[in-house]
Amino acid sequence: MPLVTTEINDGIAQVRLNRPEKLNALTLDLLRELVATAKELRKNRDLRAVVIAGEGDAFTAGLDFASVLRDPKKIVGAFTPVPFRGTNLFQESVWAWRRLPVPVIAAVHGHCLGGGVQIALGADFRIAEPDSQWSVLEGKWGIIPDMTGIRSLSEVVGLDTAKKLTMTAEQFSGERAYELGLVTELSADPVATATAFARKLSERSPDQLAAAKRLFNDTWYAPIKRTFSRERIEQLRLLFGENTKIAREAAFKREKPTYKPRR
Repeated sequence: MPLVTTEINDGIAQVRLNRPEKLNALTLDLLRELVATAKELRKNRDLRAVVIAGEGDAFTAGLDFASVLRDPKKIVGAFTPVPFRGTNLFQESVWAWRRLPVPVIAAVHGHCLGGGVQIALGADFRIAEPDSQWSVLEGKWGIIPDMTGIRSLSEVVGLDTAKKLTMTAEQFSGERAYELGLVTELSADPVATATAFARKLSERSPDQLAAAKRLFNDTWYAPIKRTFSRERIEQLRLLFGENTKIAREAAFKREKPTYKPRR
């Protein structure tokens, strides 16, 4: 059985962590499949959005230490960054979703612990059950979040909160995660809500969505002049694009646009 499954309907990819008997605990093989899945989806120019969730009773309970620590040589390989990419396997399993030029929505239920928090933060949006259980759990095991979690946490919560969550490894509910800013929206059915949101996003130009994601991700911490420069570049590309023309004409006619594949 694949450890990560993908089904695409109407341009929306439903990606699932598929190790339900182990609460989708993360193994090196599962992380590799996450990277491969994101890489494959990136090639699909008809793709409009991604919903990532977990099968069974949890999003993911975090790293499967028993499996990962079994072979120290493989750990060394997994920690080695790929030249020019700047990430190792652990980091790329999260950052690959940032590289996707479409919105990614994490639908969280049950446990979202350790690496699960980091995978969820790799998405553009997070929709969670109010009673889902969250924890930056690495501190319990004497380690730190290293799947891009330091950067991701700094983007959604204050510095003191990021330090507190990392240092204490406290467990808290999805409702509390929403109050802290880790979660975008609460829902009794995160997958259904995430899918409805994905459909809503798919009504917008895929080129506009890609440009917006690029711009925010690439300039969030950039100097003002660089941000303004990137705004101008992205906007000029969009202004003369075919999908922008389609969006404009549909808006004037009050019709539903039918877009071309993402540029």
